[in-house]
Amino acid sequence: MNSNSEKTLAARATELGKSADSNVFAELVELVDSKSPLVRRLAASAIGKLAEIVPAESAVRALHPLLQDDHPQVRQYSAKALGAFGAAAKVVLPDLRDLYSNPVERDYVKRSVLAAGKLIRSAVDIAERQAIHFCQRCGVELEHDEYTRSQKAFQRPFCNYCFDEVFLERRNFETKVELQKKIRAKDGTWVQSDGERLICKMLSAERIRYRYDERFRILDGYAIRPDFYLPEFDVYIEYWGMDTADYKIGMLKKQQLYQQQGKKLISLYPEDKPHMRQVLRSKLVQHGYGGEADG
Repeated sequence: MNSNSEKTLAARATELGKSADSNVFAELVELVDSKSPLVRRLAASAIGKLAEIVPAESAVRALHPLLQDDHPQVRQYSAKALGAFGAAAKVVLPDLRDLYSNPVERDYVKRSVLAAGKLIRSAVDIAERQAIHFCQRCGVELEHDEYTRSQKAFQRPFCNYCFDEVFLERRNFETKVELQKKIRAKDGTWVQSDGERLICKMLSAERIRYRYDERFRILDGYAIRPDFYLPEFDVYIEYWGMDTADYKIGMLKKQQLYQQQGKKLISLYPEDKPHMRQVLRSKLVQHGYGGEADG
């Protein structure tokens, strides 16, 4: 894009943001997809300024992908804009948390992310206090404290009685998972398979920070456990090590969740084990990793 075209589109985005006209929303959505980071940033800002008059859900859908933009100012301004949509932007909270916890993210982006997260959570809390919720298991109407407690723990609505039952079930599941971690990687991490051990070995050798087997809220109302999460690259790694029918059904469901939420996923399989380091490195390069090749 030449500089004259960029200036023209940037000026147009700024003008639309001052228009107070809901009819300009479609044009702003087009500008959000511009090749120019300046235009994308100004278009995101304009959508945020029109928060009271444009369709909230559509605006959030347009802004959400910009949290993964290659340019930090675009991420910053999209976070600011999303904060203006309050409870309607609840779906972006996991991505805001990931951005804030990313050790290489710019400080000014983190400040905008933190402010947006506070605005959205506050709006969500107000909306939830006004809403009526029912237990997912037994159907009883919930007190606000019951709803808040179960959402924080499970991202599902449960009364206190059902909460205790679910808690025990989850604790037994967590214990079972921990008992399956019988293989120790070189960096001391206990994992469930030799394939995961090789992944740990590669990540440690390349000095890539990772979280192993932590529960992440990927899709609103549904929590999953990625095998690995790389905060520096905002990339998830799954090692699909089994070949049973039930396992494959779960694998496809999990992959679908990642795709629906626009997450960056690297899938690895048992056949990758003989060359795990090379395979994983080549896939990471596609997500911004710049490590040197093996000599």
